[in-house]
Amino acid sequence: MIHGDARRAALEAWLAGLFPGERLSLASASEDASFRRYFRATLSDACSFVAMDAPPEKEDCGPFVHVAGLLAAAGVHAPRIHAQDLAQGFLLLTDLGTTTYLQALGHDNATSLFSDATEALVRWQLATRPGMLPDYDEALLRRELALFPEWYLGRHLEVELAPGERQMLENVFGILIRSALAQPRVYVHRDYMPRNLMVCDPNPGVLDFQDAVCGPITYDMVSLMRDAFVSWDEEQVLDWTVRYWEKARRAGLPVDEDFGEFWRAFEWMGLQRHLKVLGIFARINYRDGKPKYLADTPRFIGYAQAVAGRYRELGGLQRLLAETAR
Repeated sequence: MIHGDARRAALEAWLAGLFPGERLSLASASEDASFRRYFRATLSDACSFVAMDAPPEKEDCGPFVHVAGLLAAAGVHAPRIHAQDLAQGFLLLTDLGTTTYLQALGHDNATSLFSDATEALVRWQLATRPGMLPDYDEALLRRELALFPEWYLGRHLEVELAPGERQMLENVFGILIRSALAQPRVYVHRDYMPRNLMVCDPNPGVLDFQDAVCGPITYDMVSLMRDAFVSWDEEQVLDWTVRYWEKARRAGLPVDEDFGEFWRAFEWMGLQRHLKVLGIFARINYRDGKPKYLADTPRFIGYAQAVAGRYRELGGLQRLLAETAR
């Protein structure tokens, strides 16, 4: 088993075998909340690739390879896999550049960039075929929601819920799960957000898709609009969401004909994601020693409070969030 710097040495040896006789430089490209690392591998002719290092005892590259194929078949710009060694946990990928949506977005270009992103999203959803991806089922939705009381409330805030509060949370979780399961099922990237979209040609390039599932049609759109790292005012989110809904209807996707119903499903799906992410950010800090994500929890608390405050059925959650806000 290869650990730490030894993994980088093993990656360099693997790359040297792929490009014998080439002078190759390796520089850190990015890392994410998982155990994966990415390096930019540049050859002497300035041609570059991205090398993924995913320790096989922690990460499985198989889903990444599978979903990359599905995205390509859907006409979505995702990295091509040029070489792979699944036993070592190494992949060599197309380099989609260095500019993410998160870096590029501004008020002058956001509508254009999000238009490209929603067109790619519609293509991805239209490509849905049964049996190709794991189902975003009730068990998975419940496991995700359970992260919120365990890791965010319990571990991070050290809040011990009263029996009535636990029952209220269970009731809210039931509402969110039923709404998610009632939606039409499509391919779901599951982290379709500005940090995982690259500004490139064709635009966008799509990254970090290995956790894709078949699930609720609103999931990726709400991930795009209510992001961990950048926020937009509600009128703007509503406008962009209407534009997506109109595109989806024209394309024949099974979105609700009543936009009001679609919007409620969108908001409740987002709330499920917000609660999950609050738990994940706390777990990443306490279990994995990566504290930087906790700085973004106020944004998710804000999203969650706003949504919970708009619906009578979610009022108990809104009060709990207000009482525990830090």
